[in-house]
Amino acid sequence: MFKLARSRAAASALRSVKPQASTARFPGIAQQQRRNLSIHEWRSADLLRQYGIGVPKGSNAETAAEAEKIAKDIGNDDMVIKAQVLAGGRGKGSFDNGLKGGVRVIYSPTEAKMFADQMIGHKLITKQTGAAGRLCNSVYICERKFARREFYLAILMDRGNQSPVIVSSSQGGMDIEGVAKENPEAINTTYIDINVGVTDEMARDIATKLGFSEQCIEDAKDTIQKLYKIFREKDATQIEINPLSETSDHQVLCMDAKFGFDDNADYRQKEIFTWRDTTQEDPEEVRAAESNLNFIKLDGDIGCLVNGAGLAMATMDIIKLNGGQPANFLDVGGGATPAAIKEAFELITSDAKVTAVFVNIFGGIVRCDAIAHGLINTAKTLDLKIPIIARLQGTNVDEAHRLIEESGMKIFSIDDLQSAAERAVQLSKVVKMARDIDVGVEFTLGI
Repeated sequence: MFKLARSRAAASALRSVKPQASTARFPGIAQQQRRNLSIHEWRSADLLRQYGIGVPKGSNAETAAEAEKIAKDIGNDDMVIKAQVLAGGRGKGSFDNGLKGGVRVIYSPTEAKMFADQMIGHKLITKQTGAAGRLCNSVYICERKFARREFYLAILMDRGNQSPVIVSSSQGGMDIEGVAKENPEAINTTYIDINVGVTDEMARDIATKLGFSEQCIEDAKDTIQKLYKIFREKDATQIEINPLSETSDHQVLCMDAKFGFDDNADYRQKEIFTWRDTTQEDPEEVRAAESNLNFIKLDGDIGCLVNGAGLAMATMDIIKLNGGQPANFLDVGGGATPAAIKEAFELITSDAKVTAVFVNIFGGIVRCDAIAHGLINTAKTLDLKIPIIARLQGTNVDEAHRLIEESGMKIFSIDDLQSAAERAVQLSKVVKMARDIDVGVEFTLGI
């Protein structure tokens, strides 16, 4: 189910060339899971500069006054101001104060100051953020460059082939998802032997197929090789350049960049992981990460608490098969301790839509009786009014059943997975119906 996270555009381009196993049962997971770190465009531009890759001159501003100064320093009357929000579709988005467009052409430091003042501190709503939008804390101001030709290039990890892959297209500077759908033959893929890397011949061939002019082939080759060097040295899961441009004066420039980095490499990429902007992430997912919980909010109403990603997917699948909708993916991993269970319940029940909680835990590293203690104490402490369905298997499971039965708490302990899922869906529907007509509902263990 889980693949290394990549942007939807890059994923679409890759799928258009080579069939992939379906990951669409719960689409939100592929897009939201915290498998990789995303960084702001201005950070990406700085990283490209560090590797000698061409980008337009520019800097980031956190205030309107800084934006004005940066525009003066650029010394150009043709610039672009870009809201630094981790979401696609910024140019077509709108701010909560009515300003249209998170990417604007500006012609003076005065305009830079004016637009920065209207963007910073406001939420930008795009097709990817949803109605809530995302807070813009800074703006990136750069010189405006004119491209003779625009291309698309991405470097990704392809788990199916267990290798990096370069996805490229001559049709850059536009919606690559649309290109992949309407004109899949315009997408080229080049698989990379991780022990060899991107050779001169390989990079030159990609540049030629893209359509760079003779004057730029060598610069384009060097750019592609340097991008792969970043990919390897910085533990990236994704580098997406759209557009990669040849300018009117025959420069090879990365006009826009999206980077993703493997969270498992945070211990050796200390600087990069200081660039994480948690204001761009779901607050509940940030809170979960601080407690070493893997939590992803979904759109349903049955909260799921499991240990192990595989068990999580099986749990969500069986809820769906029984007509229910999972409200979240929450994996407490091997640390299903009472404290972790309490934190997990607080996260799950903070969602007002949740009408039941399905606990499906295999007690191996942590015994079932310890898990039962955690469930009972949590139910008491939080004074939960919604039903809890617990399926515990593994070490000391009989003792766990005894503890739950003698607790007097409204915890339904069921051994069979199918029966437990059926009960979770049934009880969830009862609670939802009661809420719809504003009637309180009380559960007994004999239901």
